[in-house]
Amino acid sequence: MSTTPLATRYLDVPGGRIAFDDTEHGSGAPVLLIPGMLDSRSAYRHLHPLLTAAGHRVITMDIRGFGESSIAWDDYSPAAIADDALALLDHLGIERAVLVGSSYTGASVVKVAGDAPGRVAGIALLDAFVENLPQTAFQRGLVKVLGTAVIQFPAFWGMYQKLAFPTAKPADFTEYRAELVASLRTPGRKTATRGYVRGDSAPVGWSAAVSCPALVVMGSKDPDFPKPEVVADRQAAALNARKVMIEGAGHYPMAEFPQATADALVPFLASLTESTPSTADSQG
Repeated sequence: MSTTPLATRYLDVPGGRIAFDDTEHGSGAPVLLIPGMLDSRSAYRHLHPLLTAAGHRVITMDIRGFGESSIAWDDYSPAAIADDALALLDHLGIERAVLVGSSYTGASVVKVAGDAPGRVAGIALLDAFVENLPQTAFQRGLVKVLGTAVIQFPAFWGMYQKLAFPTAKPADFTEYRAELVASLRTPGRKTATRGYVRGDSAPVGWSAAVSCPALVVMGSKDPDFPKPEVVADRQAAALNARKVMIEGAGHYPMAEFPQATADALVPFLASLTESTPSTADSQG
């Protein structure tokens, strides 16, 4: 399921410009969707209409270096993206929102929730990296090799996408995968790619500061994790969160199984709505 794209808007922050879109209206808790690394806000193209149909104001943002945001930045860390997300809420006059992070940006929404608890009604993690798991020397070496491959050979990212959708590729998968690879070939994008794949995607300790309601969604066939449910259990325990496993889903359940992802998110969002003021008195 897809919808007509909303107009792109921009927010200038220290170091660059963040692109976003906003439905502006909705009776439910406002939701900020943040894509994972090397991706754009279009990652949520199939989930977005399901959340708006459920009555929510939905904002999606492009992360630093990708989508329509500025390419060149000094910092591509989860903490920097957390700062951008909070700045966007300020700009839109949103007092409290639900933040949804995918993969790399799971750590970002955890960071916002810990640093600014009064601004976050809840967080949802989609196949996210929240805290780095212990790795053997072999695993660390493998991660470095794979990261180098993505930086030097963008087509490798396209190959990974096939693995990331093990069960149900969306109808627009071939086109979208080609767009992702083309994006990595954009002048200057190699530096941004390096900033993500060589960075610390999930610093340890942030989860301890989170007190808001949380939801952990994980695909049962996510190739990024040897044992996806074990990772989901670990995250749910750390965040005192609800856990939902989506059977057959890979690393991007919001695109592979958007209805199942919405079925997990919408009841969670509904449980937060009554106590969530959405918009400040003044708009930014």
